[in-house]
Amino acid sequence: MKTTVFTKYHIANGAKMAEFAGYNMPIEFSGINDEHMTVRNGAGVFDVSHMGEIWVKGEHATALLQKIGTNDVTKLYDGKAQYSCMPNGRGGIVDDIIIYRYSEQKYLICVNAANIEKDWAHILEQGKAFGMREGVELENASDRISQLAIQGPLAMKIVQKMCEEEVENMEYYTFRQLQCAGCEVILSMTGYTGSGGCEIYMHNEDADHIWEELWKAGEEYGLKNIGLGARDTLRLEKGFCLYGDEIDDTTSPIEAGLGWITKFVEGKDFIDRELLAEQKANGVERKLVGLKMIDRGIPRHEYQVADLDGNIIGHITSGTMSPCLKVGIGMAYVKTEFAKVGTVVAVIVRGRLLKAEVVKLPFV
Repeated sequence: MKTTVFTKYHIANGAKMAEFAGYNMPIEFSGINDEHMTVRNGAGVFDVSHMGEIWVKGEHATALLQKIGTNDVTKLYDGKAQYSCMPNGRGGIVDDIIIYRYSEQKYLICVNAANIEKDWAHILEQGKAFGMREGVELENASDRISQLAIQGPLAMKIVQKMCEEEVENMEYYTFRQLQCAGCEVILSMTGYTGSGGCEIYMHNEDADHIWEELWKAGEEYGLKNIGLGARDTLRLEKGFCLYGDEIDDTTSPIEAGLGWITKFVEGKDFIDRELLAEQKANGVERKLVGLKMIDRGIPRHEYQVADLDGNIIGHITSGTMSPCLKVGIGMAYVKTEFAKVGTVVAVIVRGRLLKAEVVKLPFV
C-alpha cells in the first residue's frame, strides 16, 4: 500500500487504518460520530493527500477542458474553481473533478484518488488530439503534492493564524497561491463537508512543517484529526456524490442530478453532448434521490429499494445513521416515477420493507 507524508502521524495518534484507493488511510480516530460533530461545530483536519493533481497548460488548455468536461470553463476567471465531470463517451462518467484556473493557459485539476491513472490516461488521450505533450502541457503531479482539508466553522480562524494575507473571508470556490506557515501553498475554498473551511495543497517537502504549525495554530480551537469514515457521513448529509457509489462509468450526470454542471452552451462540443442533451430533453429512466427513513432502520450501500407492494424500483448507493438528524438517511437510484419529493418507498432490510420518504437534498 502507498502512504502519505502524514501516515506516520495518523498511526502515532492511534488511528484505525485501512486500505483506500491503494493507500493506507485513517478511517477513524475518536469515533465517526464524535469526529463528524467536531467538523459540524468546530474544526477538523483530514489527510487528503491521496487525491490526484493534474496540470493542463498552454494555448489549447481551455479548449481541452471544454472538450473533456461538462461544465463551461469559459465562465472561470483567474483564482476561481469549478466543479465538473468528465463523460466517458458511453454516457457514463470517468470522474468528477475540480478545475482551478490560474490563467487562460494554466489550470490545475483535482481528481479522485482511485481514478488517478484512469483520468490521466483519458486526459492524455484527449490532449493528443490538440497536439499537447506529456510533461509540458499535461503533467501528472499527484505524487509530488500533499493535501490537507481543514473543515468546520472554526477552520479559517486556524488557517488565518498561519497566513499573513487575509484569508478568513475568501469566497467559496476560489483559491490563492500564498505563503502558509512560511511555505508556498495553494489555498482552496471548496470542501466536501458543507461546514466551511479550506484545502491546503503543498509540496511534499513542506508537509511536515505545515502539519506541525497547523496543530500549534489549532490548539486553542480544539482542532481534531478526522478520518475518512466521518468524511463520508459529512458529505452524505450534504448530498454530495461520491465516485464509485453515486457516480461511475455507468451513470450519467443527468441521472445523478448533475445537470447543473452540464452546460449545453454554443460552441462547447464536449464528449457525450448529444447523448446527454437527449436525456435532458426526453428524460431518464432512473434518478438519484435522497431518502430519509420513516421506519427505524439504516439504508446501506446496495440495499434494494421497492415500492410499497415490494416491487423492486432501485437501490441504495450510500447510507448511514445521520449523526445530526439521528435518523437513517441514504441516496438511491430509483425509477423516475418514484423520484418526486414526498414519495414514500420501501428499503428492503433483512427481508423487511421499511418505509422511507424521498426528500430534497441536502439532508441538513
